Amino acid sequence: MFVKSVMIPKFKCITAQVNEPLAEVMKRLDEHHIDGLPVLEGEKYQGVVTRHRIYEGFFNSGATKEEYLGNTTANDIATFRDHYLHSDEIFESTLLKLKDFPMLAVVDDQGNFLGGVSRYDVIEQFQSAFGFRRPGVRIAFTSVETEGRIARLAEIAHQFHEHIISLVTFDETDKLVRRIVMKVEKKDNIDKFIQKLEDSGFRVLDIHED
Repeated sequence: MFVKSVMIPKFKCITAQVNEPLAEVMKRLDEHHIDGLPVLEGEKYQGVVTRHRIYEGFFNSGATKEEYLGNTTANDIATFRDHYLHSDEIFESTLLKLKDFPMLAVVDDQGNFLGGVSRYDVIEQFQSAFGFRRPGVRIAFTSVETEGRIARLAEIAHQFHEHIISLVTFDETDKLVRRIVMKVEKKDNIDKFIQKLEDSGFRVLDIHED
């Protein structure tokens, strides 16, 4: 999955132009109950304006509130100008990049603003990948890293008519072993299904119904 598949498109984003006074920016932040927004020059991404940065700038300005908000533009205090994503980046990479930012802009190779990805959007996608939105039984197990193990897992699931809600694998420190977390719909034969997994060489670590 790529960033462009999960980003908020430009036409749905709340933005500001570089020459807009902070009074207009604050009005937009208040109207939409948000803490920051991208700053554009035409279509070009120029950074982000946040409430925190506005308050900080006002505190250090020595001006009155009206003077500061009326005479300072979005471009004057825009930050994170070099922090953005490209639409063709792998989605998983956003988790690390968004660690210190609530939202990042998505731009093309020419720096044109295409949309944004928020930390909330990323969390939503990972919840979907792990099947958090659907009830079922989550089974964590390990498997020897050999060719055909995932195919064997699918074969067992098919044999027991199990519907796989999600399947995620993790690399272990031991490169010969892979940890797998699978969520399936709860059925009456779940105990037999788990037993078959163990009989087939999968070492079950944990079973949790949610």
